[in-house]
Amino acid sequence: MKIISYNVNGIRAAIKKGFVEWIASNDYDVICLQETKANRDQVELDALEELGYQSSWHSAEKKGYSGVATFYKKKPKLIVEGCGIETYDKEGRVLRTDFGAMTLLNCYFPSGTTGSVRQDVKFAFLDDFMMYIEELKKTRKKIIVVGDYNIAHTEIDIHNPKTNKKSSGFLPEEREWMTKWFESGFTDAYRNTHPEKIEYSWWSYRAGARANNKGWRIDYQSVTNNLAKKIKDCYHLNDVVHSDHCPVYLEIDI
Repeated sequence: MKIISYNVNGIRAAIKKGFVEWIASNDYDVICLQETKANRDQVELDALEELGYQSSWHSAEKKGYSGVATFYKKKPKLIVEGCGIETYDKEGRVLRTDFGAMTLLNCYFPSGTTGSVRQDVKFAFLDDFMMYIEELKKTRKKIIVVGDYNIAHTEIDIHNPKTNKKSSGFLPEEREWMTKWFESGFTDAYRNTHPEKIEYSWWSYRAGARANNKGWRIDYQSVTNNLAKKIKDCYHLNDVVHSDHCPVYLEIDI
């Protein structure tokens, strides 16, 4: 299965920048989009449907905000919008699709960059999401969690770790959660494939950050440890520019 995870920072804006043409030139099985900023009925999907893609959406109640969508060529056997917690479900944070014995979660973790209130929401989400996954593991043994986690895990995942120690997305508590996450039975697919390589998935629009590759790796593909040996490849498509993020590619034998 060839899976793309991509925070498009507005799917309608990405389409205007050539997103559909890019998809048409490739052969992905599943495309997980975050921060769609739209409801399904606001997006022209004919071109993607002509390419063989169906889709499931979990949009935020607030217009033009957050939201996730998963596109696939083979219809999942189960689709679940949300994680069952209203606070996050009304923001369109989690979309589950089951393909055979494998569960794929397309996630957009909250950002804490706008202040302490949203940072508290982020911390609460991290704790609640961990509990949600632990419950899910009781019935689903093979799980892949892709998306924008809004956290750079280690110092090689951020261009300037020293000056960002107090920045949301690189706070000690967030990084500790990531360590706990990967100790709880998940493998970081990118680090499993490239243990020491430095690549980023997000760049600020300010000060030529992308041109100078001053970025953060905050988009992840976590696979349960029982799938780790099935990873064929995982890498960033840094040259694909429809957003302030880049797509991340995961190929795995499910």
